[in-house]
Amino acid sequence: MAEQKNRGFQSAAGLIQYYDMEETKSIKIPPEVVVAMGLIAAFVVEILRWKYS
Repeated sequence: MAEQKNRGFQSAAGLIQYYDMEETKSIKIPPEVVVAMGLIAAFVVEILRWKYS
């Protein structure tokens, strides 16, 4: 028989715990890229505000 993990009240209530599963088909984006894209977007917005206001 397979060993069952103690998952607490949530599994007893019938809720699914998604953090046990890891998605392997998704695109992995490093956090540094996300921060850099945010900074670039903010810079472009500020340049456009300065130019057209």
